[in-house]
Amino acid sequence: MARITLRQLLDHAGEFGYGVPAFNINNMEQALAIMEAARDVDAPVILQASRGARSYAGDIMLGRIIDALEEMFPAIPLCMHQDHGNNVATCLSAIQHGYTSVMMDGSLKEDAKTPSDYDYNVAITSDVARLAHFVGASVEGEIGVLGSLETGEGDAEDGHGFEGRLERHMLVTDPEEAARFVAATKVDALAVAIGTSHGAYKFTREPSGEILAMDIIEKLHELLPNTHLVMHGSSSVPKEWQDVFNANGGQMRATWGVPVEEIVRGIRHGVRKVNIDTDLRLAATAAFRKVGATDPAEFDPRKFLKPAIEAMRKVCRERFEAFGTAGNASRIKVIPMSEMAKRYASGALDPRTATQIAA
Repeated sequence: MARITLRQLLDHAGEFGYGVPAFNINNMEQALAIMEAARDVDAPVILQASRGARSYAGDIMLGRIIDALEEMFPAIPLCMHQDHGNNVATCLSAIQHGYTSVMMDGSLKEDAKTPSDYDYNVAITSDVARLAHFVGASVEGEIGVLGSLETGEGDAEDGHGFEGRLERHMLVTDPEEAARFVAATKVDALAVAIGTSHGAYKFTREPSGEILAMDIIEKLHELLPNTHLVMHGSSSVPKEWQDVFNANGGQMRATWGVPVEEIVRGIRHGVRKVNIDTDLRLAATAAFRKVGATDPAEFDPRKFLKPAIEAMRKVCRERFEAFGTAGNASRIKVIPMSEMAKRYASGALDPRTATQIAA
């Protein structure tokens, strides 16, 4: 069976010093592009679905897609992850539908728009971790609020993101607070705030330390060497795909994403999961536009979707190779969730004292 928990996968990544891109999906074409790229380079995979994606495709359809991927790509360890869960019910319903990992984002309240406080975040994340670990599923938490250090604003994605403006201290994770949070919640992975944000318009210029606080990653890794760190909002928004998009009728204004070399720097300091969504959206829609501009009479959706799959596949291969994920799928022996549940129950996977379980 190819389905793997986030905890086992990130423990393997931690032991061997690589990162894993976590690609958001909404449909079959995205899923195929990611898995084909993984097969090309022998990489394990994290697929994740937001609440918006689950609403768009439906849990039954998404579940059948994942079942099909397991059958089609049996050699690829595959983690299915709930992205930005907003309450206990969202997370538990994901596990009921076969997800091996969930994110409880308690940095915002249940409306996914209002910043919460530390006590709320600890309480709800701890509840999800206790329940998920009981059945062997992994849990990602978040400390600090995802948003732009340039503007102080968030950028909502699928309805998730704060409204208004926040002070800088709320947009940058405090390492000491993060250490207390991990100890209190027992999360398997920790998403941190360093100035990245959702969507294409992350930065108005090439990001420097003033607006992309990579030094926080390094401080966190010093304090929490056994905790798997997660970078959200980490699409690089490649200029090559911006150019294709705009050359074929698009109107994307100048923008910068998170440079791949900065993500690689983060991987050297404990980043194990890197969330990517916009890059695949941009590559796919740029391919759509190119087909439409090249042959305005074309109406067969397959003629648009096949180039889009190949464009996304190219982006995925590049990320697997840059992050060191390539070559690791065949090195992992998947541990069933039932065995993971036993290890959680025994205390063997407490993030403060755990030995890694790479296989």
